[in-house]
Amino acid sequence: MNSSDWLSRSVSLLRPGLESRTAASPAAPQAADIAQDDTAVTASRSTRERLRATLRRQQEALSPRVLRRTLTELQSILDPQVSEVEGGRRARAVAGWYAQATAGERRDCWLLMSEQFAPDPKKLKAVREQYEAAQGSAEEGQAEIRLRKALISPRTRLLQRFAVFPEGMRFLVDLRAELLPQLRSDKRLLALDAELENLFSTWFDVAFLELRRISWDSPASLIEKLIKYEAVHDIRSWGDMKNRLDSDRRCYGFFHPRLDGEPLIFVEVALMDEIAESITPLLDEAAAPTDLARATTAIFYSISNTQAGLRGVSFGDSLIKRVVETLKGEFPRLKTFATLSPIPGLRSWLSKNVAPMIVRLPPKARADLGHALGGDATAERLLSAWEQPFQLEAKSPVRLMLLRCAARYLVSELQEGKPRDPVARFHLGNGARVERLNWAGDPSAKGLKQSYGLMVNYLYDLKRLDRNRAALAHGKIPMSSAIEDLCS
Repeated sequence: MNSSDWLSRSVSLLRPGLESRTAASPAAPQAADIAQDDTAVTASRSTRERLRATLRRQQEALSPRVLRRTLTELQSILDPQVSEVEGGRRARAVAGWYAQATAGERRDCWLLMSEQFAPDPKKLKAVREQYEAAQGSAEEGQAEIRLRKALISPRTRLLQRFAVFPEGMRFLVDLRAELLPQLRSDKRLLALDAELENLFSTWFDVAFLELRRISWDSPASLIEKLIKYEAVHDIRSWGDMKNRLDSDRRCYGFFHPRLDGEPLIFVEVALMDEIAESITPLLDEAAAPTDLARATTAIFYSISNTQAGLRGVSFGDSLIKRVVETLKGEFPRLKTFATLSPIPGLRSWLSKNVAPMIVRLPPKARADLGHALGGDATAERLLSAWEQPFQLEAKSPVRLMLLRCAARYLVSELQEGKPRDPVARFHLGNGARVERLNWAGDPSAKGLKQSYGLMVNYLYDLKRLDRNRAALAHGKIPMSSAIEDLCS
């Protein structure tokens, strides 16, 4: 029996009847399974305790005996006597078992990876002491090299072996997507998550990504993925999709060679002769295309990440820069690059902060607001009036108050030195500035639920991106004079 046959047989013993099943790519367990397996997580024994035990506790998926066998299979992947290719074959066999495993069994596999493949603490302590002792001497460089090597955990090498086989990268990305929601309830998994994020930051560096244009002539399977992953404005039909890929539109995505055929992130762009103030005409399938000879403005109206498992891996800023360069090469007349963006956190923030916003108003402005509300200016009355925002007249104090609150939310509400709103954090972090608030920019149910229909333009002034980023680093959010007026 060769090693591959032995491994397949050994892995099949991890669960009864597994040898009769066909190994497949990891499938997400049912939500009910996850909910059931989430119980009593904090009371679970460590894998060290379980590996020494004889019997399992009620909430533990794998018995101590099967847990020990699973650990042996994971350790065999790292066997220094086998090649990278053989290690990849062994990893693929374990991935085949994982694909058929329950949510609880998968969690046990994560725990083994997290707890049993950490760096050697004694070795780390020794080389750290050697490094500290070597400071300022001729041995400092060698000591640093030894320290760096000691910091490379067996967990890193294990995950690298999983990336060897063709479907391995897909396996690891899906594994982390399933792992992420469990981190809050089980801190023991944090080490595995950090290891994956660190590896993905290298493997998915923009130097290894390819920018591709996605058009109506692209494979149907790729266009279907755009429909599936669109996160900003739902694609309602194939007609809607075709409109977004029309002659006056562009769509670009970043692709990785190990996840070929699936964009990691994509951006939808409308070519126009002015900055858009509403999403409605952009999504109107009956609207005539813009005359490209007159197009001076590129509007980024939707940016969607497609892989939950790559959370924390940043390549959106590089995508926008690459797209701007590509568009300028194709359309030299383009001078303005801006977004038409949602404000997803506004409504929830207002529900908790509108009262102090009223208190900050000057006496006359508060009196005018109260008169428009038909009584004292209270948080309850104001929130109720905003429920029908499109009925408010242009000069209504109630409407002006919503615009003032939105401007303050975007440019004054910081969390750990960064904008609180996630979309603002992304664009301002890339060097854009808050340019304009748009009333009734998104009249859809989703737009009303997020921000009472408000949308915002972020302007990418290519000559000021670095200056804007520097200002943000010092806690000052770049904004236009119109936004400054609203905040005054």
